[in-house]
Amino acid sequence: MDYKTLAQQTAQEILGYNQNTSGWKVVKTLKKTTVSSKASKKFHGNLYRVEGISPESTSKLSEFLYNPENRWDKSLKVYSLVHRIDLDTFICQTDKQSFAMGSISPQEFINLAYFEHYEGNMDIISSSSVDFPPFSNYICGHNHACGYVCSPLQENPAHSKLVMLVQTIIEEIMPSNLVSFILNAKDGIKTHKAASGQGWHHKGH
Repeated sequence: MDYKTLAQQTAQEILGYNQNTSGWKVVKTLKKTTVSSKASKKFHGNLYRVEGISPESTSKLSEFLYNPENRWDKSLKVYSLVHRIDLDTFICQTDKQSFAMGSISPQEFINLAYFEHYEGNMDIISSSSVDFPPFSNYICGHNHACGYVCSPLQENPAHSKLVMLVQTIIEEIMPSNLVSFILNAKDGIKTHKAASGQGWHHKGH
């Protein structure tokens, strides 16, 4: 499989979702985070758009989100790089813990992750499920094109606007859970800064 081409196509798909502002319906607003949804064109479910603000520059925010060494998503039991394709592209394993008092079983996702920088200092970190040997006995989940869009906040370019786009076959991710993704990312980047003494190690994508 040409993983690089697939990764680039997924990033373009995420870019299109981000640019298309029509048809979204706000379904949740909490702690300055907004969740909107509309029918997915990929499956009989929803495409979710989650928007929030980060007090970090776009480059710092996107690098933090892209780096598999940063464990900020509290819903994950495992998040590990399993195959590096190049500097900006890799395959990762993510095992989600059970939740909703055990009514949702643990799931494993094998995703192709990709980083791309665009004009206007915008970064897209895209991912989509790929066929790859499983690493656990968990139920295999499937993601259509998902990703993060990090861009400078118009009124304060030193801060960033973070948009997360999600569409998963097993649609147990409800709006409240999606809000937690943004909140966990904010907490995670604060912890990372404190642990590294405000230092960042930008790899220069």
